[in-house]
Amino acid sequence: MIITYHGVDFFKVSFGDTTIAVNPISKASKFKSTTFGSDITLISLNSPEHNGADITSRGDKESFLIKGPGEYEVSGVFIKGLLSKSNYLGQERINTIYTVALEGMNLCFLGALGDKELSIETKEAIDGIDILFVPIGGEGVLDPAVAHKLAVQFEPKIIIPSHYGEVGITNSLKMFLKEAGEEGVKPVDKLTIKKKDLEGKEGEIIILEQV
Repeated sequence: MIITYHGVDFFKVSFGDTTIAVNPISKASKFKSTTFGSDITLISLNSPEHNGADITSRGDKESFLIKGPGEYEVSGVFIKGLLSKSNYLGQERINTIYTVALEGMNLCFLGALGDKELSIETKEAIDGIDILFVPIGGEGVLDPAVAHKLAVQFEPKIIIPSHYGEVGITNSLKMFLKEAGEEGVKPVDKLTIKKKDLEGKEGEIIILEQV
């Protein structure tokens, strides 16, 4: 599995011949968008920074679009959408958390989550996560301190922050790393990982450079 970061809460997950786009930035956003074809597109929030289904279809092949709570199976990938809230852009709206099971690993994308306290049902559904993707930028999503506190509750093997840099409060990544006591973490251009690579990891923070 190869994971790359494309800004805001936009991730690309590739494995075998399958590509998943999570929260793609649409062409309508003021932020730079990366265009590529994907087999599955997950949208957490109806905002220009998260609903870019316009950039993930290729030719005559449309990406399978998921944009809300529910349970899905697509091409052998098991996906759950869980209800939560965001205050991104200053108004409360529905945010969908996604858990994705593939290649023996469990991924969880919190999207533009603003909820400090998740429901018991949502917490139970997130149990057993290997890689957690968490927004840290504040201004409607989790701020650095709350993001770290929430992330470690789920005891993931790996934590990957998003929603920082051009978006959110200044220095949110630096603040998040300080909360974690991991100021020395250096960014990498991508994460290439297999299930066996997770052995022995406990809450390791990985910073992905924006592509």
